[in-house]
Amino acid sequence: MEAARESMAALLDAGLFGPAQTLGCFLVSSAGAGNDAGMSMKVESLVQHGDALYGEKEFRRALNAYKQAMQYSRSIPRQATSNTRSSVSATGRSPSPNSSNLLSFNENEVKFKIALCHSALCEHREALHEMEGIPSKVRTLKMNMMLGKLYRISRNSRTAAVCYKECLRQCPYVFEAITALAEMGLSAKEFSLLFPQAPNRGGKVPGDFVDAQRWWSQYVEAQCCIASHDYKGGLDIYLELMQRFPNNVHILLEIAKVEAIIGRNDEVIMNFEKARLIDPNIMTYMDEYAILLKSKSDYIKLNKLVHDMLHIDPARPETCVALAAMWERKDERKALTYAEKSLRVDDRHITGYIMKGNLHLSLNRPDLAVTDFRGAQELRADLRSYQGLVRAYLALSKCKEALFTAREAMKVLHQSAKALKLVGDVHAISSSGREKARKFYESAIRLEPGFLGAALALADLHVVEGRNKEAVMLLEKYLRQWADDSLHIKLAQVHAATNMLSDALSHYQSALRINPQNEAAKNGLERLEKQMKGVDPDAPEEEEENEDDIDDRDEFI
Repeated sequence: MEAARESMAALLDAGLFGPAQTLGCFLVSSAGAGNDAGMSMKVESLVQHGDALYGEKEFRRALNAYKQAMQYSRSIPRQATSNTRSSVSATGRSPSPNSSNLLSFNENEVKFKIALCHSALCEHREALHEMEGIPSKVRTLKMNMMLGKLYRISRNSRTAAVCYKECLRQCPYVFEAITALAEMGLSAKEFSLLFPQAPNRGGKVPGDFVDAQRWWSQYVEAQCCIASHDYKGGLDIYLELMQRFPNNVHILLEIAKVEAIIGRNDEVIMNFEKARLIDPNIMTYMDEYAILLKSKSDYIKLNKLVHDMLHIDPARPETCVALAAMWERKDERKALTYAEKSLRVDDRHITGYIMKGNLHLSLNRPDLAVTDFRGAQELRADLRSYQGLVRAYLALSKCKEALFTAREAMKVLHQSAKALKLVGDVHAISSSGREKARKFYESAIRLEPGFLGAALALADLHVVEGRNKEAVMLLEKYLRQWADDSLHIKLAQVHAATNMLSDALSHYQSALRINPQNEAAKNGLERLEKQMKGVDPDAPEEEEENEDDIDDRDEFI
């Protein structure tokens, strides 16, 4: 069977996993395992069969093949395998499950492959158990990276940090490790100790090393700023990096992510579009882009984006979330199925939890929404998960829990105007808390004068307390600086409530000139026109929906 084994190696090297797994069935079932040499061949065939099955994404079968290889290897005298067991430390590399470089059995590599299978099956505890069985001295870069992820999933941040630091010692450009360590609180100064020392060439440091260290340090500092919620500081550094690396898609997307957090939605859309122009097949953060387009009622762009994402990769979690955003307007239950699919694809996809939580709120299931937003918060405590939890608790009339969550957001997201507004939103629920709410809204505006959300909330508070004139003055003040459709809609609502219908009409029309797709403006204008004609706007009538549909390709998801 020597020729067949050589062909097996060639098939794996070529990435032809289907034919390889079929050939593997012949190799592992062949006779001749009666002696040590035959047993070694059996073990090697099982590992290669596992590699082929892993390549075909048959993780459970691959896991079984690798475990059988481990069992058979124990019956081979240790002298026959001792040399190969130490080969990892000698080379410093570990083949992936799809590599055919396994010329003889290496226990540590097979443990790593077993862990990869468990991880692919979301069996993180079992994966961690296998990885901990690999001595730290022989762990490769990939092993340390995976171990860091697994420790983080198990909430063992201290040990995860040790693994991520080791990754950066082995290669300082493991950006995922940089982000993880920044989120775990490592300072920029501590990061600098992990960057390799400059090579000495005649007592002079090479210029390319200095340049690499400079931009690496800038990237690290940006990540540290963002992790500590200094979004402006992080954004400024990213913009500097863009001068050094123009048209860098990764930096563009990071800038868009930060701008989304601080509410610069127009800039976010511009940067997402710029990233798609540079790389039309980019999928990273495209579900965030879809949600933003949906919030802006830009359904033409949203439909185009979803069509593109379905063409690129219909099975990605980002595609599922984008489909959920698109269907939310027409069928919230169908949208929910897509949000759930995104989490079946990747149970650590934060945007999937956020989308699912918001849909459960829309479907009047705040109890389930609490679970969703907590799931997002366990992965990364950001503003959206806090906002969702507060909304869910308020819907459940759990005001104490809502206030506790909002205050926690204010502590975690220090110097955040949005966190201040969140506390104000909880106080505004009760008549006795409105004065506190007003102070929090005003503090949020002082901290971030361009924060329209706080201005709109304060205007609502003025209206509830009968101060319509103050509400109009506040909104008109903001309109002089920001031509925003949401400001026009709020002014239209205030004017309509005080029977100033012509002023309300003017503002609805202004909102639609800014954003012709704004559903709130369309609906408000329709109600207002009925009022002006003396028709009850709440009277039932049959409506025909004539909306562009989309081939959502359920069969691929």
